[in-house]
Amino acid sequence: MKPNSIKILHIDSNHHLLWEQLVAAGFQNEADFTSSKETIEAKIANYHGIIIRSRFKIDKNFIDKATSLQFIARVGAGLESIDYDYAISKNIQLISAPEGNSNAVGEQTLGMLLSLFNNLNKADREVKSGQWNRESNRGHELDGKTVGIIGYGNMGKAFAKKLKGFDVEVLCYDILPNVADANAKQVPLQELQQKADVLSLHVPWTPLTDKMVNTSFINAFQKPFWLLNLARGKCVVTSDLVVALQSKKILGAGLDVLEYEKLSFENLFDEDTKNEAFEYLRKADNVLLTPHIGGWAFESHEKLAQTIVDKILHLYK
Repeated sequence: MKPNSIKILHIDSNHHLLWEQLVAAGFQNEADFTSSKETIEAKIANYHGIIIRSRFKIDKNFIDKATSLQFIARVGAGLESIDYDYAISKNIQLISAPEGNSNAVGEQTLGMLLSLFNNLNKADREVKSGQWNRESNRGHELDGKTVGIIGYGNMGKAFAKKLKGFDVEVLCYDILPNVADANAKQVPLQELQQKADVLSLHVPWTPLTDKMVNTSFINAFQKPFWLLNLARGKCVVTSDLVVALQSKKILGAGLDVLEYEKLSFENLFDEDTKNEAFEYLRKADNVLLTPHIGGWAFESHEKLAQTIVDKILHLYK
């Protein structure tokens, strides 16, 4: 089919270049950022493509109603909000853009790590409140440490690249073979757990990674370690993380994602679902929390959109 016969529904707002370049290429574009999922389902048969971020789940029922759909493009890295296997079975192309925000994730991961090592956020709060505490804010040098990365795709590789300026050993573990590059040595999980001083998660949320970081996983590490999670919140069991922080098995944590996040990533959770584990994280000086902004830079906003445009154009060239 030619682009001028392809109708695309945008159900989330994105960088303006995405819309503009698709229009310039001849695609028919319509937007609906406010209707309910049921309303979208009632008209989705009229469209050949849909562009989303994470507004709602594209499930089997939705796909069954999307009888003309040729592609689903998610302006982000993961596809967990889409029933992947069912969409593929219906010959629907799935497009994502992990290349678009990997650099931003890599930079934030490094920033969180350095802040944890040097107590930057804690020291900043204290000085602003009139306290001048030098000894209690004595930090750690990154040089000489071993950094373990689990998940060595676009995000993991971007973080490893940022570490090139430090005198560190970088190990990676991935379910795929032969993903290592000049910036990291691929090792079995057991070796990573034996050697790592820092663990950084860059995995998708799948049945294999759901609740992966639990008490038994944490206790398999030979040394106390720092934990960074810029992957998906449900990969870490928060209550087990808190126990490890209290026992100092985990020395500090930088969390850009939380187990309690809504699937849309736009909200955390309701007041009545707050719990003691989250309250501990919120008050702990050795825990950094950010609202899923690892890939949310101004530059990556544009790169994500451009990546999606390029991949859609490639489908119809």
